[in-house]
Amino acid sequence: MVEAFCATWKLVDSQNFDEYMKALGVGFATRKVGNVTKPTVVISQDGDKVVVKTQSTFKNTEISVKLGEEFDETTPDDRHVKSTLTMEGNKLVHRQKWDGKETSLVREIKDGKMVMTLTFEGVTAVRTYEKA
Repeated sequence: MVEAFCATWKLVDSQNFDEYMKALGVGFATRKVGNVTKPTVVISQDGDKVVVKTQSTFKNTEISVKLGEEFDETTPDDRHVKSTLTMEGNKLVHRQKWDGKETSLVREIKDGKMVMTLTFEGVTAVRTYEKA
């Protein structure tokens, strides 16, 4: 099922992202940069691993993981988290845990677009990507 996500995606719409970052405790300057950055996300498979590369003028990140296996991740806003990536039905779910907190980034394909719903402590942001 990961195959549906394997493509290069560019951000075309972002809703409530500033509130989401604020809830996470991201500082003002980083939020301002995060709000204007239009990242490109490249999702691919390498054997039994899923590779997610996020490229932007602000910061580039890359994870390469087996589905369901916990891994250490440093987020673009410098949180050190324990993450897992799983397929739940037709959704690619990325959970990050740190300091007793948890956020989820749920990606799904809708009408040929990748819609990512980010949720943390009741705050939800939606970011929509189109194939580049």
